[in-house]
Amino acid sequence: MNKLTLQWQEAGQNRTQHIYEKQPSKNPGTCRLGRDPLRCDIVLTHPTVSGLHIEIFFNSQQQGFYMRNLREPNPPQIDGKPLLKGEMLLHQNSIIYLGQQQIQVTAISIANIPDTIIAPVSQQQIPQNYRHSLPTQPNPEFGLECPNCHKISPPEKLQIGCPWCGTSLAAAVSVLIR
Repeated sequence: MNKLTLQWQEAGQNRTQHIYEKQPSKNPGTCRLGRDPLRCDIVLTHPTVSGLHIEIFFNSQQQGFYMRNLREPNPPQIDGKPLLKGEMLLHQNSIIYLGQQQIQVTAISIANIPDTIIAPVSQQQIPQNYRHSLPTQPNPEFGLECPNCHKISPPEKLQIGCPWCGTSLAAAVSVLIR
């Protein structure tokens, strides 16, 4: 699971907060920071922090955590650079300033999707009604092994899911069928 860890001091105490790629949030898909507890997931009390200041989110295409400015008159700074508009990639040890409140990114953990694994599979592991959609020899045949029930589906089922158990095939292993 993809995770980013923030640390800061507030009222003389060290605070730590983890942000996960998919976590409950007041704005799904993001984690919002600011002073307003009704709109923010992480509430900061420093008076120079805006009510709704920034949001942090995981960009699955870029495989990284990004920060977006939600308060143009009071822009955040990342590593000494103001973020006036748009988004900026966060790095481990990045220093963020929301007003005068300093926050440090102390850790970023990105779960790497394993490289494609090619393993031999027999025709019997493929449902009869899907065999016609796979290429025939001498070209190699490929399928997707369900991470749950381990049955083989043709690659075009990636968007639909496993026809047996319904599990998403997005993390399925590609297999060579002989």
